[in-house]
Amino acid sequence: MAIEKVRAYFRELGIEERILEFDTSSATVELAAAAVGCEPERIAKTLSFKVGDRVALVVAAGDARIDNPKFKATFHTKAKMLKADEAENLIGHAVGGVCPFAVNDGCDVYLDESLRRFETVYPACGSANSAIGLTLDELERYAAQPVRWVNVCKLPA
Repeated sequence: MAIEKVRAYFRELGIEERILEFDTSSATVELAAAAVGCEPERIAKTLSFKVGDRVALVVAAGDARIDNPKFKATFHTKAKMLKADEAENLIGHAVGGVCPFAVNDGCDVYLDESLRRFETVYPACGSANSAIGLTLDELERYAAQPVRWVNVCKLPA
């Protein structure tokens, strides 16, 4: 299971005990916010896109949406999300648990500027019923390296 890969990774970093596991699904922003007990925008969702022969994992605030012109300007291609049946094979995590930790080779992690509004955010940990509370510095440090900050999302009006 992918959560076991993330758990082993966090064990090496000494933060395994911070993983939150829920009896209910946290596979969507709304479900994750209810499980964690936070505002939906503080859920750090990981969106997966095919960019050339690699996967771009864009971690964004729960209320953010991809801004297609910004995405194209940054990645020089149209935003095309991975299909659900491609995610687990290419990333190492299934849809609902996709996160920027313990990912397969061929994945590049990008943190969207939409996250900078918050001190702490909650990304998944490889399963559809997990999360971890991290500061932005921790998220940047613990995500698969190298990490790059981008501005490819828009917030609700």
